[in-house]
Order: sequence, then structure tokens, then C-alpha cells
Amino acid sequence: MAQAPVNSSGIDASIDPKAKHFATDHLKSDLKGRSVRSGLITLISASSSFVISMSATAVLARLLDPTDFGLIGMVSVIVSFIVLFKDMGLSMATVQQEHVTHEQVSTLFWINVIISCMMAGLTAAVAPGIAWFYDEPRLLWIALAMTPGQILSGLIIQHQALLRRQMRFGVLSAVEITSQLASIAVAITMAWKGYGFWALIGQTLSCQLVNMSLVWIATGWIPGKASRGSGVRPMLRFGGFLTGFNLTNHFARNLDNILIGKFAGSGELGLYQKAYTLLMLPINQINAPISSVAIPALSRLQGDPAAYRRYYQRAIGLLVIVGMPVIAYAAAAAKPIILILLGEKWIDAVAIFLALSPAAFIGTFNVATGWVYTSMGTTDRQFRYGIIASILTCTGFAIGAHWGPIGVAWSLSINFMLIRYPAVAFCFKNTPLKPRDLGVVLIRPAVASIASGIGAWFAYQRWMLDWNLFATVFAMAGLFAISYLLIWLILPGGRQHLIDTVKLLKEIKTKRG
Repeated sequence: MAQAPVNSSGIDASIDPKAKHFATDHLKSDLKGRSVRSGLITLISASSSFVISMSATAVLARLLDPTDFGLIGMVSVIVSFIVLFKDMGLSMATVQQEHVTHEQVSTLFWINVIISCMMAGLTAAVAPGIAWFYDEPRLLWIALAMTPGQILSGLIIQHQALLRRQMRFGVLSAVEITSQLASIAVAITMAWKGYGFWALIGQTLSCQLVNMSLVWIATGWIPGKASRGSGVRPMLRFGGFLTGFNLTNHFARNLDNILIGKFAGSGELGLYQKAYTLLMLPINQINAPISSVAIPALSRLQGDPAAYRRYYQRAIGLLVIVGMPVIAYAAAAAKPIILILLGEKWIDAVAIFLALSPAAFIGTFNVATGWVYTSMGTTDRQFRYGIIASILTCTGFAIGAHWGPIGVAWSLSINFMLIRYPAVAFCFKNTPLKPRDLGVVLIRPAVASIASGIGAWFAYQRWMLDWNLFATVFAMAGLFAISYLLIWLILPGGRQHLIDTVKLLKEIKTKRG
């Protein structure tokens, strides 16, 4: 009996042409292999994006002033809160569901488009209020200029979700890198020609336009009309709780920017935001792409507790074995890094950078709870936790604001350290996971990273203060890397873990072949 033909995605070509965009059964036969290949693709993409972002930052920081970044930050912190409504958690609902249909995703698409248009209108309506709140007339035009991008981003929410659902991360990575390069070219050109903060607006809008065009082409899916009775109610419930959590979490995480912008001004906010962005950029470049791979895979494994636990530990381990040393090294070499990337006029950002380092270090595994809530479909519990966590975070910011940006930065780090274990324990309740499952993954990279960071910092203070900046950064990196590896070999079980890591790399190489 002849086999039905399959396309390049491994999907039966005899099925409904529309259904091929939603089928995921073909993924289960080689979920491990696809995850390994997807992980490799996302890591390469993240590394490339990181290098590109750092290069662009170094150029734009010299062409623009802290005030330019601060003005954009004043608007972004409020507009980004509004923008959260456009998704309504419906992209993750599409990824998480075991089965979806063309009618369901089409209905969700039009819901996202309508909400995006409403949010763009709301942004335009509150633009005068933003300018009044900060007593800065330029913010009116900045806010109005951001509204088209909200509509553009709403047009691709479900298309991106479909690509993630089918684990087509190579396509997503190519689209994101291309969009990033195009938008950076626009920003640098505008900044060089003297457009000031408008260069940063041009960067955002051009990125969204290019991204939308390429995602539609890559997906090949054309949405149909919205239809009643398509079965989207459970997906709306899932997305509603996820949005509720995102809103409370986003407000709490951005209150620091609002307080600094209001009471310290755009210059101080520019310093704070640039320090925060530089420190969190490596985490985002690692966590975001791996999360996009892990959540679909974990969603497919939610019915197999043992496999779920193994995959979860392996994915978190991949995050922290890379993320923790990066943050520890960045903290140790904070001053030379900022002087190289941003220049002398940003030197005041060093103290803020250091104060944020503990929060960033914990942030390397901050997705540990989000993965579980989303993949297990328990966003209602995530929302309840988010309310408590947001209250604690906002209280900390209100107290820290009395000491300016430094006080706010330290309040964030202290809050992260105090609530992380309770957050994990609450999340893991009634799941295949226990806090110990996470702890055994974190302990070795945490000890090795902290010890190596202290050693590199001591060497810098003792011998390298008068060195060339580039020589200092490379020497500290070499010393850190050697120390990190040696400590891994000394720690109990560290040698075996390194052997397992080498096996994983060989497996990745085999899968690529």
C-alpha cells in the first residue's frame, strides 16, 4: 500500500490545505530531535542578535544622548502597558492547545486586530496626558508616532503563533534577524543625520513593518472570517488569565521607570534604562528563543509527567549554564564594558548596572515558573500569584525611589531574591515538578558563576585598573572562563554534567547532519 505523500514539514499532503497550518501530530514522532535542532537554531539566532544589538548600541549611544533614550522610555513604559492588551494571551492559547482549527485561529486573528486598533486609538487619546504627566511637550508627538506600530504588530500575532506551534524556529529566527538589521540601519542613518530621538522611533516602526511582511510571507496562512461557535471560549479564558498576569507583572516591572522619569528626569531615566537594557539583553537573547521552543514542547508532554520533568530540567539547565556566567562576568567587568559600549558620558550607569546584577542573575531562570503555568494551562493560578508579586514589587519601588535610580535598582534585586523560592513552590504545586527538581539544576552553575565573578573582579581591582579597556575585558573573560570550567570539574557531579553536555553537543551535530 503506497504511503501518502508528505511535504517538507513532515505533514501529510493529502489533508486539507488549510489544516496543514495547524497540525502538530507529525512533531511527536521526533519531538526530542526537533527540540534539539530548534534549540541550536535559537541559540545561534540569539547569539547573532546579541552581537548585532551590542554593535548597534555602541553606535547609537555615541550618536545620541541619554536624554534621547529617556524621552522614548517615558512614553514606552506607558504605551507598552496599553499594548499588552492587543495579544490577550491568544498567541499562547494557539500554541498550547492540543488541537486548533482554521476557524478558531481566524476568529482569534480578528479579535487581535480589533483590539490592536482599539489600543492604537487609546494611545493617541492618552498622548496629551503623557506629555502633561511628565511636563514634556515632545512626548505628545512621540506617543502619536508609536500608534501605527501597534496595528502592525497586531496583524502578526496569530501568524507567529502558528510558526511556534509547528516549531518552525528557523523561519522565525531568519525573520527576526532580518527585521533587526533593517531597523538598525534606519536608526543609525537617522541618528547620523541629526534626527535625535526620532531615530529610535524609526527603528521601532521599520522593524515592525519588515517583520509583519516577512511573517505573512513565511506562514502562507490567510485568515478567514470570524465565526461564532468555533470553540474559542476556552482559549479566551486561558488568554484572559495570562493577560491579567502580564498586565499586573508589566505594571510592577515598569513602575521603576515611571517613578524615575517623573521625579528624576529624562537624563536619569536614560541612564537607568540603558543599564537595565544592557544587563538584561543577554538574558532576553537566551531566555526568549529557548522559551519559544520549550513551551510548545512541554505543552505536547503535559500528559507524560516523567518526560515533562526530564525535558524541563534539561531546558532550564541549558538556560542557566549559559546565562548565569554571562551575568556574573558582566557584573565583574561592569565599568570597562560600559565605557567600551557606551562611552564616558554614560559612566554614572555603572553603579546602577551593579545594583541590578542580583536581579539579572536570578532572572536567568525567571521563566521557570512561566513555562509551567503556560504549558499546563494553569494561567489562572499564575494570575493570582502575579497580583501578590506585583504588590510586593511596587512597594519596594516606592521605598527605593527615595534614593533615586540606585535605590530603585537595589529594591528590584532585593525583591527578586526574597520572592523567588515562594514563587517556585506555589507554581510547582500539583504538577510533576518539585522545587528540588529546579534546585539541582541551578546549584552548580550558580556556585561556579559567582565564584568566578568574584575572582575576575578581584583580578581587575588588583592588576588591571590601568590597562587598555579592550585588553581588560578580554583578560577578565579568559580568567573567568578558565575559573568557571575548573570549578565545574571540582564540584560534585560537575564532571559528569560536562560529559553530558558534550554528548548533547554531539547529538546536536548529528541532528544537523
